[in-house]
Amino acid sequence: MCDIQISRTSGCFWLCDCNCKYRNLSSRESRMLVLLCGKMGAGKTTKSKELAKESGAVLLSEDIWLESLYPAQIRSVEDYVKYSNMIKPLVKSLVQDVLNTGSDVVMDFPANTIGQRGWLKSIYTEIGADHELIYIKAPNEICLNQIAKRRIEQPERAATDTEEMFVQITKYFVEPSPEEGFNVTIIEHNK
Repeated sequence: MCDIQISRTSGCFWLCDCNCKYRNLSSRESRMLVLLCGKMGAGKTTKSKELAKESGAVLLSEDIWLESLYPAQIRSVEDYVKYSNMIKPLVKSLVQDVLNTGSDVVMDFPANTIGQRGWLKSIYTEIGADHELIYIKAPNEICLNQIAKRRIEQPERAATDTEEMFVQITKYFVEPSPEEGFNVTIIEHNK
């Protein structure tokens, strides 16, 4: 599926192949918040489900929250921003409460802009939890193919899983940088 590329880079960044297994999060002594970054269609939701299942962590999905609370109301980037911002205070409080019980959390919420990552960073820094930011780096072609496949498999997403929406959303995408201070794992899709 993907070429294996494992190497050390500066700071806390490292590369691995997309089939790698992550350590058992629950084997550590402190709680962990796992965040995901990657373009629309890169595989963030798939990876978040895998990680939660492997580790026994609590999985929270922004898509599920938004679909449940605001069904059929998100049709544009502006709608997404509006409704996403409405749930942030509740989600932040919930995630901090879960982490404070000693449980690990995988958040399938995009960490795709500096602003989004700042909000996500506040969740774990305010309570002193550990974190890992998984950056799924995929070329546009792979993302667009996945979006087209998802549109067929999940017809309820047909209005938002489009090439036009991908182009709009990707305009805002900013790769994480070492200066932001995250512990980043990069997964590269090369095929």
